[in-house]
Amino acid sequence: MSTKSDATVDAHERIEKYLADSGLASRRPRIVPLTPDASDRRYFRVLLEGGDPIVIAVYSGAIEFEKMPFANVSELLQRMEVPAPAVLAHSNQLGIVVQEDLGDVTLQAHLGAASITEHAALYREAVALIHQLQDRGRQFASADFVPYTLAFDVEKLTFELDFFERHFLGGYRGVVLSPSEKAALGEEWAALAQELSSEERVLCHRDYHSRNLMLHHGQLYMIDFQDARLGPDTYDMVSLLRDSYVDVTDLEVDELIAYFAVLSGITDLTEFRRRFDLMAVQRNIKALGTFGFQASARHNPAYIQYVPRTLRSVRANLERYGRFERLHALLGAHIEELR
Repeated sequence: MSTKSDATVDAHERIEKYLADSGLASRRPRIVPLTPDASDRRYFRVLLEGGDPIVIAVYSGAIEFEKMPFANVSELLQRMEVPAPAVLAHSNQLGIVVQEDLGDVTLQAHLGAASITEHAALYREAVALIHQLQDRGRQFASADFVPYTLAFDVEKLTFELDFFERHFLGGYRGVVLSPSEKAALGEEWAALAQELSSEERVLCHRDYHSRNLMLHHGQLYMIDFQDARLGPDTYDMVSLLRDSYVDVTDLEVDELIAYFAVLSGITDLTEFRRRFDLMAVQRNIKALGTFGFQASARHNPAYIQYVPRTLRSVRANLERYGRFERLHALLGAHIEELR
């Protein structure tokens, strides 16, 4: 079995071969590992003498770039003129994709140093990008692009809720549900998934939060977009405004929802907010499942710090709506933070 050290050596060897094959080895490249994400990809910045750096994504093995969702969605975003990193090159044999380097400043990282005015402007820009994605997404709809063949349907939404039950409740918190509790929880999941999946669908980034928005030359760019699919118009808004990684105040949420409504021609803010909160319950529960999986199955504790903020968001929405009374009781019986 290979070790993490073996994987790092292998990645470096593949990058060095790519640099040699592409002629970039003559530009005295320096390879710098970047912070890993929750995927199996590894990222490296390559500093090149006399030119801009590049970012190289190294996959676990050989790839077929032309068949990759990442390549397909990248082409879609390029046609839509939505800001995303350019794909510069790839090597199928080496399992490498070379991308434009957007730097290191995520929206999350920048917020700590941003003024109140800057903070507000960046979030308005992020909301405007969601509108742009949805609006242009309608114009470019085609089965040639993977996102239009996938959706947050009942099956997908239920899978994510079950993932929470398995990996957060069971794997991370050690909860064993009784048969009656499992049945009741299944009914709650079914009702939630059914209502969300029945909404009109638009193009969604699918993971649109402060870590996947890069600030580059004064503009926000989307990254990590390969899982884009169709879903409710609230989905990316929830990802941004009910972010597990940063606090967004209730006042900011209200103001940004109102701004999105103006951009999108939404007239019934009360109904949109109800749908937003409903989506937030599912999305935040899904995030908790991911955090639990990382902690219990992958032995990666990095995401545990984001559990309290996410649970607070879930609790607020469970308390806000009477329809969640049974779900609140079921989860609160086993999760102290939800009581």
